[in-house]
Amino acid sequence: MKFPLELEIGLRYTRSKRRKAIGKRDGFLSFISGISTIGIALGVASLIVVLSVMNGFQKEVRDRMLSVLSHIEITAPDGLANWQPLSLTVAAQPHVLGVAPMVSSQGLLSRGGAMRGVSIRGVSPSEEIKVSDLPKQFVSGSINDLTPGSFGVALGSQLAAIIGANVGDRVNLIVPEADLTPAGALPRMRTLQVVGIVDSGHYEFDSTLVIMHWQDAAALLRTRDPTGLRVKVDNMQRAPEIANEIASVLPANVWISDWSRTNRNWFAAVQTEKKMMFIILTLIIAVAAFNLVSTLVMTVNEKQADIAILRTMGASPGMIQRIFLVQGLAIGLLGSLAGVAFGLLIALNIDVIVPAIEAVFRVRFLPRDVYFISELPSDVHLADVLTVGLMAFGLSVLATLYPSSRASKVQPAEALRYE
Repeated sequence: MKFPLELEIGLRYTRSKRRKAIGKRDGFLSFISGISTIGIALGVASLIVVLSVMNGFQKEVRDRMLSVLSHIEITAPDGLANWQPLSLTVAAQPHVLGVAPMVSSQGLLSRGGAMRGVSIRGVSPSEEIKVSDLPKQFVSGSINDLTPGSFGVALGSQLAAIIGANVGDRVNLIVPEADLTPAGALPRMRTLQVVGIVDSGHYEFDSTLVIMHWQDAAALLRTRDPTGLRVKVDNMQRAPEIANEIASVLPANVWISDWSRTNRNWFAAVQTEKKMMFIILTLIIAVAAFNLVSTLVMTVNEKQADIAILRTMGASPGMIQRIFLVQGLAIGLLGSLAGVAFGLLIALNIDVIVPAIEAVFRVRFLPRDVYFISELPSDVHLADVLTVGLMAFGLSVLATLYPSSRASKVQPAEALRYE
């Protein structure tokens, strides 16, 4: 197959060597071209890996949050007195998979000299499986051990470790509401027995979560009804839209919110970090891409005699420009493809690579008491990979415009004067 002359010469220049003396060549130009290619490849790979890790981090934390939290919550300031008919109404709505009562409050948990602020979650053991993965996360005991009237409690695994509690131990729970006595207002406190330990894999929840039967939690808070309903839908990404549809059938005195509103600040912060990392690492690719400028300028200076000969043989300035465009585009394309391949290789195997590095150097990249999760996740998005690859190639195209334009303006007489 016969290729266009510009393509053939441009590809040959990509791997050409500089003339050092008559009959001798060194590999300096080939070395510079290789460095430019490697620079682009490393920049592309770094950006793909970082974006994949941030996508994975967001997805992992979101999934772990929603294994404990609700897709949608329906609450009322004074409790849901008619919660059972309301529950049936919500369950009959399209896209709703399950509805369960809940009681939510804050408190202080103490045992011995240890005290910890906690989030109290009252649940219905028989209904909770419909709305969350909480029943599957018991590592000791069972959610069915939370029987009404027994005042049993399940603790998050980190919380149990902090206060030194195990199944069978007793703990004291203090709630914000106070009892009025002749001696004045006294905080309301109840001794509870630990009947289970829960491990959701999310440090924030595991270090603060206290789970009770909703009737016991309601009795502790001096209410007769649940404070709200937990709702699970078939598509959590559409939770805001489904919440608006459910709101149309609810009374005016109840509130409805979805998981994206509840955790809006956290997800907004992650998106901002992702954008900033994209901009910062794009600058690395830009630096590598514009190394092509110096590479092609050196090539043009070295090949002036060749350019002059081609011009005297009838080559047009446009043809000369296309020759060096081919050279720059070849380096940019090769660097982009190599970076995409290398970045995908790391991103798809990061669950193996990171533990190996931690084992060799005896370090821990994500301590559980600092970060939401303890393992580095990765979630590769095709759109991110294509965006990074095309952006790197586009910057390479821009970097070739000036050197190729300069090559097309070389005058044969001037180039051959000292040859």
